[in-house]
Amino acid sequence: MTARGRNDTQYNNHKWSSRSFIVPLGLNQSWCSVLSYVVAQEIVSQKYSGSLIKSGWKIFLLTCSSDPNLADGTLLSHQQTEDTMMQLRTLIFTYVILPWILSSAAKDEFMEARKPKPGVVTYPDYEEPATDAAGDPKADELPTCLLCVCLSGSVYCEEVSPEMSAVPALPKETAYLYARFNKITRIRNSDFADMAPLRRIDLSGNLISEIEDGAFSKLPDLEELILAENKLTRLPIMPTKLVTFNANFNKLKTQGVKATAFKKLTRLSYLYLGNNELTAVPQLPESLNVVHLQNNKISTITDETFCKGNTSYYIRTNLYQVRLDGNPIQLSKHPNSFICLETLPIGWYN
Repeated sequence: MTARGRNDTQYNNHKWSSRSFIVPLGLNQSWCSVLSYVVAQEIVSQKYSGSLIKSGWKIFLLTCSSDPNLADGTLLSHQQTEDTMMQLRTLIFTYVILPWILSSAAKDEFMEARKPKPGVVTYPDYEEPATDAAGDPKADELPTCLLCVCLSGSVYCEEVSPEMSAVPALPKETAYLYARFNKITRIRNSDFADMAPLRRIDLSGNLISEIEDGAFSKLPDLEELILAENKLTRLPIMPTKLVTFNANFNKLKTQGVKATAFKKLTRLSYLYLGNNELTAVPQLPESLNVVHLQNNKISTITDETFCKGNTSYYIRTNLYQVRLDGNPIQLSKHPNSFICLETLPIGWYN
């Protein structure tokens, strides 16, 4: 036999010998991937002896590679091959099969425990809040002090999320409410019922277009009411002890503000009605210090708008600031209207 023939024979024997143990194992490409991972992990951790790692690496190359020369041309004996493959089977079982079995058993046990028993009615540990169409809880269904900040008689509900479209239920001891920059559209009589301790309400920056007449009438200690930057066209009955009222930047019309709306408020000191649609000045109480009526549609005033027209001895000492700028009225044409004031109003004179 020629040298070339002997080499071909050795190559075929080598190829047959290296593959003879593969048939019972039945390793495919997936098992080769697992085997490569296990061998690589053991090389890194060095948990086994160097001879095992070396033998396992050779078995991997001979098993999963199409090139029989990748194992340095060294073949393992049949017994070495069987021992090494047994150890590799152990590694695969320990690192892959066993964790999978345990996790599957744990999952089955968990799902079995969640199944309700026949005839047993289960209830949630707490009542889930109502949700809107998008699945988010409604603001008016959540506890006020969860949505807002409640602190020593003060409730702060500013820019609440989810959007607040109504006045929330308040703790009975609430004295100061700040519910600015929300989406409140209406104030009802029931919103502040039985809330006698309230002294300040700030609802500025909402979308309020309607306030029921009795909404604030049962608040005997209310001193400050701020309704600026809303969509009001009319005003409700005012509480009698009011000191400050601010309705700037609304859509108030003269028809929606009674002429005597403020006349009986004997403690009112600060009145802000700027940037509305008023065409006349309402009757003002003697207690006023400041009145802002700028940027309205006031076109006329009388000698009794601020003073008492039948006497020149009357001096209105409390009222020190009047704003009429931004109105279609020339103040220089009404000199007797300000004769009782210590300071002339701010407005158009020329």
